Amino acid sequence: MKNDGTIDVLELLTSQHEEVDQLFEKLEKGRGDKVALFEELANKLAAHATIEEKIFYPAVMEAKTAEMLREAGEEHLAIKRVLADMLELDPDEDEDTFNAKLSVLKEEVEHHAHEEEEQKLFPILRKTMDEDELDALGSECLAMFETLMEGEPSASVPDETDHAAPLPG
Repeated sequence: MKNDGTIDVLELLTSQHEEVDQLFEKLEKGRGDKVALFEELANKLAAHATIEEKIFYPAVMEAKTAEMLREAGEEHLAIKRVLADMLELDPDEDEDTFNAKLSVLKEEVEHHAHEEEEQKLFPILRKTMDEDELDALGSECLAMFETLMEGEPSASVPDETDHAAPLPG
């Protein structure tokens, strides 16, 4: 967050990626209440995907990014499908299955967040968008994320597993 209270959307999304990475690490190492940690992870992933699909991706859709954004939508779908499966499990009672799916989920999220968005998409946007555009988008995304996190955004994930979220263009 900058001194004026704004946040660059790329910095916001990257910081959310890092928060999710930390939750994966805590879950894998058994640090804390597994059920509560997974609930936090599921809600953050669901809210993050929602702000990307409803605000971020439509705002940055252009010829240079269209293919990457369509691929990102499909990656979100794959992530939601694993997450939906996991939401039906009890992390303590179905531990082996939960851990296997957690590993798959982590791989999917790492590929999407770090390899695709941070390494490929974000550098393009950093060159094509000015600071004001990035800050305005960041503020809009942060506001929606905070609103979503007041509820239970992961509750909608099972209903979002039939097809990728529609994107403009």
